Amino acid sequence: MKPATGARALRIEPPLAAIELGRDALGSVAETTRREWLVTNGIGGFAAGTLSLLNTRRYHGLLFAALRPPVARVALVAKLDVRAEYGGAQVPLASNEFADGTIAPTGYRHLERFRLDGLFPVWTWRIADACIEQRLWMRHGENTTYVQFTRIGGSRDLRLFIDPLCTYRDYHAQSRGDRGFQIEALADGVRIQAHEGARPYRILSGLADVEVDPQWHWNFRHREETARGLDDLEDLLRPARFTLRLEPGQSQAVVLTAEAHEPMPPADAWALERTRQEDLIERVQRRRASAPPPEDARPIERLALAADQFLVERRDPAATTPGHSVIAGYPWFSDWGRDTMIALPGLTLATGRSDIALSVLRTFAKFVDRGMLPNRFPDAGEAPEYNTVDASLWYFVAVHEYLRVTEDEAFAVEIYPILRDMLEWHLRGTRFGIRMDEADALLAAGERGVQLTWMDAKVGDWVVTARIGKPVEINALWFNAVCILRDLAADLGQAEDQVEYALLAERVRASFEQRFWYEAGGYLYDVIDGPEGEADEAGRRCDRSLRPNQIFALSLPHALLSGEKARRVLETCTAELWTPVGLRSLAPGDARYVGTYRGGPRERDGAYHQGTVWTWLIGPFAIAHYRLYGDEAGARAHFDGIAAHLHEGCVGQLSEIMDGDAPFEPKGCFGQAWAVAEVLRAWSDIDEIESSRQRKRETHAPRVARPASR
Repeated sequence: MKPATGARALRIEPPLAAIELGRDALGSVAETTRREWLVTNGIGGFAAGTLSLLNTRRYHGLLFAALRPPVARVALVAKLDVRAEYGGAQVPLASNEFADGTIAPTGYRHLERFRLDGLFPVWTWRIADACIEQRLWMRHGENTTYVQFTRIGGSRDLRLFIDPLCTYRDYHAQSRGDRGFQIEALADGVRIQAHEGARPYRILSGLADVEVDPQWHWNFRHREETARGLDDLEDLLRPARFTLRLEPGQSQAVVLTAEAHEPMPPADAWALERTRQEDLIERVQRRRASAPPPEDARPIERLALAADQFLVERRDPAATTPGHSVIAGYPWFSDWGRDTMIALPGLTLATGRSDIALSVLRTFAKFVDRGMLPNRFPDAGEAPEYNTVDASLWYFVAVHEYLRVTEDEAFAVEIYPILRDMLEWHLRGTRFGIRMDEADALLAAGERGVQLTWMDAKVGDWVVTARIGKPVEINALWFNAVCILRDLAADLGQAEDQVEYALLAERVRASFEQRFWYEAGGYLYDVIDGPEGEADEAGRRCDRSLRPNQIFALSLPHALLSGEKARRVLETCTAELWTPVGLRSLAPGDARYVGTYRGGPRERDGAYHQGTVWTWLIGPFAIAHYRLYGDEAGARAHFDGIAAHLHEGCVGQLSEIMDGDAPFEPKGCFGQAWAVAEVLRAWSDIDEIESSRQRKRETHAPRVARPASR
């Protein structure tokens, strides 16, 4: 086993779309704990933490394994506490915080540099005339993490003393107390089993001296859990102590694995993962080959890498090949139907991965029930939950985008009867009052106590934004679903269906323009015909809340507004909702507006869609801007704040939400699928249109006669 985790040196290649932070960004515990990092394995497992390696969340650790990919995730190895001995001096590389607020040790003080090289986080500590570099990655498709230490320079003896700190728990939980783990010594490490029936895992290092010495460490504090009003303490087991000796230029790895087979040697695993990431960047470069070159392509390449972290295999033991799905957000979401369908075009089609798009569409088609897609696959593996009105409608849009990009006629034939059945269920009615209103052809949805749209916060029995009735974005999606099926029917020669859906689309369009326009405000009602809002002359209620949901009437493939009304909507949203990092979920002038997302679960969920900025909405907003004004530079300028945010929060990722008030601090999930996806999709769509315009200009340009040769 020694060769698998030995000291073969990595062949370090030039950085991949690297983000680098120096001492100016790493000089305090506040700065190094505010920024985070994320590594994933393509099956739902992950590793995450802060730049200081001080864990501030229950979701920070070096090995979270997905036992039933992509769900059933468990925390196994929380961290490696590392101490360097150089020339007789002891220098900590680790940092911890304890229940009384004590931070010890303080390894962050010696952190010289942090670099995100592709998807590899790399730390560099300086100790006198030597540097120690730590590089971390996971084996794609396996619950295995590699932590590689490399010595750079120096003239004296260097040893690393490594204490793994371990647990075994559901990744949403915290664990306390001595739990009697079984520790087995191996030739090159230790095997740990928390209890009978638990998945065993191993900590390995081929050239290390290993001393089995189990000891519990108490009262690690996770400050972000404190801020979120949740339990914030955890106890961890040190199963053994590892000692590594490093010569100048030498690399050695510690391997953490929940797999039964022997891990791939670190150098081979790194080279394989490096090649995989290079391919991701090459795919997006090929996809953009005909587009006008941006001033700086690195944000797009970085987002293409970030997109990969959400794409996962969904493994069914009964299936011969795995399907695919999308993790909605890290660290705490699993795969959600709504998020998957919104994110799919940006994560896959904009990055040249249409094969995965097809796999996801087919995977979810198997779960269609009564015309609905499941909104959530619970992490513990229970039956899917069907509790959303929009996941099914976003599925139509995702299919449309896939067919537009690939022209996959076979899939068009395959999916048409499924889409037709889904639409018919919406016509006659399905769960939660989801049904087309025969009077105006608009789609109604909702029951008391249930939240069905993407604004889905609920605390106990309190549904914060119920939006019962006919929500504006649901009807924009409904119109698009009808138009998409109409066009697909035409392509497949289904003449009767084409006529039926064409007539229905016109009814929806006419009713939408008539019923949703709020002339006095110059924008669209958020919900009509529900229990909230003011009554119109016919006694029907209209909710005048100024929210960003109306932007989809301008940005979806089949727009419902154009001209003056579209401009007024965009101008109003720009003035009241736009920020450099997304759109506010409610205008600041509303009495219910909450500008800061903080506090316990009730306070946070109460603010979630009541002013909090949502990053993903910047994509639809930019598309709407580009469609109205045809201003490429102006549309792309909306992404400037997003590019800057790649260096904040979770480095290389986009946060789920931000405070509604400046300076728009990142909150919520530190990496969100639809945020990354919608920026990529919008950028890709603008590229595509600009490329088409460029080709037309070249085709119609007057030819200049060449001078006769001598």
